[in-house]
Amino acid sequence: MSKYYHKGNSRLSNNYVYPKKNRPKKYRRSKSRLKRYCRFWFLRLLRLRGKPKVLSRGLAVGVFAGFFPFFGLQTFIGILLATLFRGSKVAAAAGTWISNPLTYLPIYIFNYKVGRLLLGVKSQPVSQLDLQSFAEFKELGFTFAITLIFGCFVVGLTAGIIAYFASLYFLKLRAKS
Repeated sequence: MSKYYHKGNSRLSNNYVYPKKNRPKKYRRSKSRLKRYCRFWFLRLLRLRGKPKVLSRGLAVGVFAGFFPFFGLQTFIGILLATLFRGSKVAAAAGTWISNPLTYLPIYIFNYKVGRLLLGVKSQPVSQLDLQSFAEFKELGFTFAITLIFGCFVVGLTAGIIAYFASLYFLKLRAKS
């Protein structure tokens, strides 16, 4: 019996399976499962098929949903919006990846500052706040939440519009070639 055995009827070298002990180094598992999983999804995104407008709508609503501070629900919101706006659900899920553990803090600080600027909310230093009563703490929390959500809406809408037109342009270029 030969050193390599054949899998399938094709004569292509990719169909030869090496025994475990005789595998060349390039066939051994060198990448972790997480890296392979991320690479799989990245390649899947690059190979998405569909009309450019559908893919762009999906990416835009995903980016919009990614700017909201609802951890764990961003992908669900993106897919729901993609369904409502008839966009690509996979592109929407990928668009929510704009916010990740490395970008949460800068994005939400920026969103809060935009919301504070647009709503005209004055920020008070924490040392001047008298948080002895529950009512004052509750009022501060409500104001903070509304300011953050409004800032997330405005920034997410702006980023979604930019993502839509940018991705539409690049997808149309890809479709022509």
